Amino acid sequence: MMEPAQPKYDWGQRVRAVIDLVNDGSFPEADEGELLVPAGGIGEIVNVGMHTEANVPVYLVEFGPRRVLGVLEDEIELDVPGAPRSAPAPADEVA
Repeated sequence: MMEPAQPKYDWGQRVRAVIDLVNDGSFPEADEGELLVPAGGIGEIVNVGMHTEANVPVYLVEFGPRRVLGVLEDEIELDVPGAPRSAPAPADEVA
């Protein structure tokens, strides 16, 4: 059995989305495929959990009123004032 990955981020940290976050069907107040948070959207981690099958951290991030989403580490980064934003990969390079 694989050891669970240790979370990179902690509860209460301010983060931003590094990619557009779209509804995969798990957010009931929006249509599947609908944009929920654009790349660059700012939020705060309100809980840190673990995806038990994949052994990876999952973060509940509040991106605004009624916008609490479960995201993975590669979908967010710390929001450090003055720091350059990560550029998402061009659409033709995304697998």
